[in-house]
Amino acid sequence: MASFSAQIPICFALMMAICLLIGVNGSIEGGQREFDYFALSLQWPGTICRHTRHCCSSNACCRGSNSPTEFTIHGLWPDYNDGTWPACCARTQFDVKEISTLLDALEKYWPSLYCGKSSTCFSGKGLFWAHEVAIEKHGTCSSPVIRDEYSYFITTLNVYFKYNVTKILNEAGYVPSNSERYPLGGIVSAIENSFRATPEVVCSKEAVEEIRLCFYKDFKPRNCLASKTSCPKYVSLPAYVSMGGEESESDIAWISDDEAL
Repeated sequence: MASFSAQIPICFALMMAICLLIGVNGSIEGGQREFDYFALSLQWPGTICRHTRHCCSSNACCRGSNSPTEFTIHGLWPDYNDGTWPACCARTQFDVKEISTLLDALEKYWPSLYCGKSSTCFSGKGLFWAHEVAIEKHGTCSSPVIRDEYSYFITTLNVYFKYNVTKILNEAGYVPSNSERYPLGGIVSAIENSFRATPEVVCSKEAVEEIRLCFYKDFKPRNCLASKTSCPKYVSLPAYVSMGGEESESDIAWISDDEAL
């Protein structure tokens, strides 16, 4: 009996150690449970760029005639069905050399629309793309479907090209305009008719700012979960207004990326 009593403190200590290793979601060593689905977040430059107050080398809104005029990628986000998401899932630092062959495509279809450097999980400030890999909903939490940096970016680009929201909306008559207002239901229906799944639309006041497409882990479309929208019944798709060129240099101040931090 004495021998059994002596074992109790040891067992209790082991149990406490295990509890410290197990997170609130039941995973070991600080890991997080596997995500449920992907959300491809696309941003509308015409809405975001009209709020630009400073130009810098990293801001695609300031490229003048070379600025983006179609939906660009914000990120491919692993999410949970309960509305939450995994965060900073692995201590992996972004290495731009891993995606050197993709940089031209990323600059065009996945540019930053802001000045300054993005916060990362473990390495402070970094490139916009480092944020997509290392923080919040993104690349390091996409395992086991996506296991490395290059795969994350090339997969996202391929999904973006396959489900071309800009083309679908243009063919349905929803084109950039600084005067027209379109029914939100019509925009949603155009995407539903093409992709057979309901998107999520995010607005800044009356202007469409983001459209999110949701996918199962095999990248087949599924309905997004949002039950409410930030958009009114009629929305706009603002046309891009050139900035950063000679015609606007007196109105938009150029700064370095470090000044924008």
